[in-house]
Amino acid sequence: MLDYHEYTIDGNGYQGNGNGYDQLDGDYALFYKVAKGFTHRVKREDREDFLHDLLLEMAKVKAKYEVKGKALTEAGLMRVAKYEVMSYWRNCYQRTNGIRCDNCSKRQRKECREKDLYRKCPRAISIESLDRLVEDGNGDRTPLYEMIADDNAVDLVTMLDAKFTLNSYPRKAVLIAYKRYAGYPLDAREQRYLNRFRKRLQKTLF
Repeated sequence: MLDYHEYTIDGNGYQGNGNGYDQLDGDYALFYKVAKGFTHRVKREDREDFLHDLLLEMAKVKAKYEVKGKALTEAGLMRVAKYEVMSYWRNCYQRTNGIRCDNCSKRQRKECREKDLYRKCPRAISIESLDRLVEDGNGDRTPLYEMIADDNAVDLVTMLDAKFTLNSYPRKAVLIAYKRYAGYPLDAREQRYLNRFRKRLQKTLF
């Protein structure tokens, strides 16, 4: 595993101190030889992470080739690198504009480029600011983040609905259900009662 701090690269995307990536051997030496020619194609602040990810992706692709009994050539590694560069920029564009164009056909992407249809894309995801003020219809304005449901909050509607459902069941059936939920085994009489109750319940449902 490559250490992030030990194997640093300079501003141009290459090994800076001469004792890191250039000392790799075997497959990773070839991976680095190809990968270092593509790091300058991404944002400067992302180059170290991109290089790490690209080397690992090359290793994954080579492993898949070996399973199939094929050899991954240097030209093949370049195709992997080009694809990862494209994927990087598509992810960046998606984060900033809410659009991921690789889900569309080549013909559609060409039309969007020529006619500048990105702002009208029906697949675009609207990006909202959590600080945006939302009007409640009564003249009051509340930040959007205060209106997002809390997953840890108690769902009172569901709780009341469950309580109402349990109250509609026979007390004996509820006690048996609690016993099973707690992990206690049922005796033969309780199991027979539970089976009969299930059958009656199924008839009412279907």
